[in-house]
Amino acid sequence: MTKEEIRLAESATRKRHWKRWGPYLSERAWGTVREDYSPHGNAWEYLPHDHARSRAYRWNEDGLAGISDRRQMICFALALWNERDPILKERIFGLTGNEGNHGEDVKEYYFYLDSTPSHSYMKYLYKYPQAEFPYAKLVEENRRRDKRQPEFELLDTGVFDDDRYFDVFVEYAKADVEDILIKITITNRGAEAADLRVLPTVWFRNTWSWGNPARRPTLHKARPAPNPVIELNLSQPNKIWSDSRWLHCEGSPELLFTENETNARRLFGTENYTPFVKDGINDYIVLGVKEAVNPEQVGSKAAAHYKMSLGSGETVLIRMRLSDSDFEGTNAFEAFDKTLALRQREADEFYATVIPQDLSADAQNVMRQGFAGMLWSKQFYHYVIKDWLRGDPDNPRPPQERRKGRNHQWTHLYNADVISMPDKWEYPWYAAWDLAFHCIPLALVDPDFAKEQLTLMLREWYMHPNGQIPAYEWALGDVNPPVHAWAAWRVYKIDKKRTGRGDREFLKRILHKLMLNFTWWVNRKDAGGMNIFQGGFLGLDNIGVFDRGAALPTGGYLEQSDGTSWMAMYTLNLLAIALELAKEEPCYEDMASKFWEHFIYIAHAMSHRGQDSMGLWNEEDGFFYDVLKLPDGSQFPMKIRSMVGLIPLFAVETLEPDVLDRLPDFKRRLEWFIDNRPDLTENFACMRSEGMGERRLLSIANEDQLRRILHYMLDEREFLSPSGIRALSQFHREHPYVLHVNGTEHRADYEPGESLTGMFGGNSNWRGPIWFPVNFLLVESLQKFHHYLGNDFKVEFPTRSGNMKTLWDVAGELSRRLTNIFLRDEKGRRPVFANLEKFQTDPHWRDLVLFHEYFHGDSGSGVGASHQTGWTGVVTKLMQQSGEFREHKKTEPAAATVATSGIELWDDASVRT
Repeated sequence: MTKEEIRLAESATRKRHWKRWGPYLSERAWGTVREDYSPHGNAWEYLPHDHARSRAYRWNEDGLAGISDRRQMICFALALWNERDPILKERIFGLTGNEGNHGEDVKEYYFYLDSTPSHSYMKYLYKYPQAEFPYAKLVEENRRRDKRQPEFELLDTGVFDDDRYFDVFVEYAKADVEDILIKITITNRGAEAADLRVLPTVWFRNTWSWGNPARRPTLHKARPAPNPVIELNLSQPNKIWSDSRWLHCEGSPELLFTENETNARRLFGTENYTPFVKDGINDYIVLGVKEAVNPEQVGSKAAAHYKMSLGSGETVLIRMRLSDSDFEGTNAFEAFDKTLALRQREADEFYATVIPQDLSADAQNVMRQGFAGMLWSKQFYHYVIKDWLRGDPDNPRPPQERRKGRNHQWTHLYNADVISMPDKWEYPWYAAWDLAFHCIPLALVDPDFAKEQLTLMLREWYMHPNGQIPAYEWALGDVNPPVHAWAAWRVYKIDKKRTGRGDREFLKRILHKLMLNFTWWVNRKDAGGMNIFQGGFLGLDNIGVFDRGAALPTGGYLEQSDGTSWMAMYTLNLLAIALELAKEEPCYEDMASKFWEHFIYIAHAMSHRGQDSMGLWNEEDGFFYDVLKLPDGSQFPMKIRSMVGLIPLFAVETLEPDVLDRLPDFKRRLEWFIDNRPDLTENFACMRSEGMGERRLLSIANEDQLRRILHYMLDEREFLSPSGIRALSQFHREHPYVLHVNGTEHRADYEPGESLTGMFGGNSNWRGPIWFPVNFLLVESLQKFHHYLGNDFKVEFPTRSGNMKTLWDVAGELSRRLTNIFLRDEKGRRPVFANLEKFQTDPHWRDLVLFHEYFHGDSGSGVGASHQTGWTGVVTKLMQQSGEFREHKKTEPAAATVATSGIELWDDASVRT
């Protein structure tokens, strides 16, 4: 075992708490639902960026390149000042959902470069302009632009011209569980000398202003310069032991102290509780207000003030140590460099066991930064609905409107955990279906954390008593695709392959809780009781011709191809879990039979509804569509060629003959159903015919439907792009889908980049771009179909090319197109950065990678949230399992060497080439 693996094992058994400290500080706490106490849920305006430096947060903190303990009692982050900005740079800036011409958008350049799963070593890079940061210009220019114009970015302002900026690297290395080395490296990239103030800051989250009777924690100067020390004391009056930490500051910085208290005078024109407030250090440095900091050098927030001037190309180092030792009489920095270098080497050793060594250096770098992004995106997430609705003692009572407003039906919800975020600036809150995909790459490096995350969402203080899984804080009751079971099954298999044993207790725990969620789906989202499901927008935001999450302008309701297909996939995932558990505990065979029968009814309903209703399969077009059911009883298919019609391919599974032989009761029920209910089984994938390896196939799409769907999907004039599968067919560029309702035109056009509509805020677009989560599932589904159909089943790739490929080869080619978004092409350019020359050619930028929310349907350039390693992080799984695909490589395995598990092909070593 590597040193990092030993740390993970010690953490898992709670022998040593290596994960107690980590990158759990958000990039943004302002503008969130948690901090919004407005009458009508105007979160962006209630606590804007301009208030963030002056207002104590109620729920959790934010900061630049920061860390905290897992309960976020103590926080550490960086503050900078270039002697030109109007405020300290204490947090990342971006536009609100109402300011951006394409919704909220971060407007800074920062990069997650490295992290181990235990956070024993971490590295972060922030690029800080030397010119005044153009806050107003960014807001005004983006507000001026409409949705047909591109976003106005920080590079567009010219502040990085002539390389007039500082590279600020922040590294953390754990000498021990409670002993963290901090190294800050600043380099002037410009041609002239430049002045800079660096203020590493430590503070307590404000837990005392909300009616908490606990004594306020304090920090104070413990020792003077040189190498001054700040002592942090969390001890309670009734404790006989001291819970103290010490921040050791190398050199002779000026120590500045204030309180993490709201500056009510600045914000509201009322008197402050204390003269020393949250923005006191800002006012002292930027405005020269000497009385803004506490001369007694005590408070709840403190900074070490380093003042420096850097010549062109010059580098300056700052070393600090946050420890549970005061190092009285010894040098806290004696073994600093040696320990930090050791943790770096241990990180390299760990990733050598995860990242295939036959990948190119470029691909290894992409994978390493992908994992870094996943691990840096952990955040302490705190949200207690009951307290949020009711308000806090000694604080203004929240408006009455809130009691019937957002999330008022989720009063059981009590969140105070470290959770994987989609993006700690644009989406600093968990999203249930995003999280499921996060857990796939996380399982490659820390399966215990992945399992904890999946289990957490099903705990009583998360899951609604009715069985619904919380969606996200903007609307906890929204409906996301039910992918939790899929993720749990995948994580189980990844963990089993890595450790050699399957965590059956985890699987049982998940299955029992998901039974509640499955029942919620069946009872709440099948309006007619006909096994055709609705669900609302289902995470695909603007993919429909109108908002599928709201009341339809036509009246009536949609029978959703994607909602029904997700449920079919859900049943197959639960079936796979139940069959795995039944191998050792036969009682789970009954559950397996239940899910098998549910799948049969759903699959039948999708293709055949009888004389009075149409199925979701359109035989004329050879595609699945949503069906609009109108109040007068009429109905018609919504003929939009979109991901909605490809999602039925996700509902596919194979049954291994040896599994069926080991479970005679289940096999007998299956055979009885096939023999006695041909009315339900004859219209979709054959379960009687044995495929490659005598397997049985469970699938919504039969062989003919599969070919017809793939004819569209693999057509470069439809779904197939150079960078993956588009969410909406390019066909709709020239042939938009148009529906007129009560004099209003509703339409869906092919939009390969940013959204041209304001639906769902306009910062997300499913009408043409490439999205990694659904592409990942398509690749997996093709491999599963190949697992049954074998090498004799071939399709044209691309459509009309005359080039016939097996489904295995097609899956490999799609993987290649997806991973190549981030890799340098033959010209040395990364498609993700398109025409951003700074990222393509500058030696200080070209090795940096951003994992965007989605990607342009024609060019592959990054679009949407720029730090959503989140579900885009599944690219690490593609690269880990499948390597770098090139045209000259053969990826199709011989039939005899295909993995024996049709459910988890990618996690078998024989698959990788």
